[in-house]
Amino acid sequence: MPRRGCRPAHLLAGLLLLALPVFLLPPASVAGTATAGTSRTSAVPLTELTVVTERVAFGLQRPIALTGLPDGRMLIAEKNGTVRAYHPDTGLAAAPVLDLTARIDTSDNERGLLGITPAPNFARTGLLYVAYTSLPAGALTLARVPIGAPERVQVLLTQEHAEYGNHNGGQVAFGRDGYLYWSLGDGGHANDPFKAGQNLGTLLGKIVRIDVNRTCGAKPYCVPSDNPFVRTRGARPEIWVYGLRNPWRFSVDPVDGSLWIGDVGQGLVEEINHIRPWQRGANLGWSCREGTPVFDPEQCRPGVRYTDPVFEYEHFMTENCSVTGGVVYRGSATPEAWGTYIASDYCSTLAFAVRPKPGGGYETATIGNFPTQPTAIDADVHGELYVLSDLPGWLSRVRFERVQPASGGGAANR
Repeated sequence: MPRRGCRPAHLLAGLLLLALPVFLLPPASVAGTATAGTSRTSAVPLTELTVVTERVAFGLQRPIALTGLPDGRMLIAEKNGTVRAYHPDTGLAAAPVLDLTARIDTSDNERGLLGITPAPNFARTGLLYVAYTSLPAGALTLARVPIGAPERVQVLLTQEHAEYGNHNGGQVAFGRDGYLYWSLGDGGHANDPFKAGQNLGTLLGKIVRIDVNRTCGAKPYCVPSDNPFVRTRGARPEIWVYGLRNPWRFSVDPVDGSLWIGDVGQGLVEEINHIRPWQRGANLGWSCREGTPVFDPEQCRPGVRYTDPVFEYEHFMTENCSVTGGVVYRGSATPEAWGTYIASDYCSTLAFAVRPKPGGGYETATIGNFPTQPTAIDADVHGELYVLSDLPGWLSRVRFERVQPASGGGAANR
């Protein structure tokens, strides 16, 4: 859920924003489309692409996260704690496939059920991993649960988050390495009140990485031995990257295992970060920096290396308000768009495209608009994209079309 310290009243009402081996290959469907797509058609300049959406389901109650299943269904998490299933052949199922409402704290606009992802062996186990703010005090919670069996929830990891209701983060995703990644916001309010972003002693303002296929001591998970701060005194060993404000949607590229992170800004800029596996331990800057500009000099330390975003866009005095991170397109319907990362903004609904250039740097462009209030963008089992709309309660299918490049209007390359 995107989060800011304060909002105009007309925005506050709507803003939700709210054991596999390390050499594991991408899912067969995605890997296959990767090979087929690159052999048939080369990528085109981003300015020659636009996004087109088609509404395929409605009647959802504040949909906030979605994920694809091996059987072709999309699971949609609703803020109140229910999970709905959509299949392109049969539509949106009327009854929830999972109901966690008895556990979910929805006392604030940004609390609730926040993230959902299937276990890599979901077809055999039916296990889901979920992130939510839990009753009674809004603790950020990571848990696993068999689909359809809410009474069998197993809590894996928690982080206290009682003082403020915003900046919960909440994305969950498995990497190519088989480990589970989870994002947490900085604790809420504004201006990083707990100075959590640069503090390795807390999980607030971080993305963590854990092994959920083993147990270690009293913990229902293990910390991978190559996590960057395992041997750092005073640091939480679960941390993978830090210096985040409110990472509202990150994703793992199934081809190279890199993380793409949308991090919500304080009010000046919104940012997209791209972290490769070899960049573990990266410091993304908050709250020393907001994007690339310095935000709080007292949080900046001499000799510290900060990792710049690969794309940032203006928030102040624009229609933008909060970045919604997306995914890298790895489908086969539009080979020309293969390898392009797509994100949006909750208020402006602009579709941002970012793609690494072979010689270094990034190509970026604005390539149209998504439907109103996009809260999550994700892919089905075939790598094709869908987007959720918050208050209208829509699910829309996303596709790309070729267009004549417009003069100007594209974002600058980095």
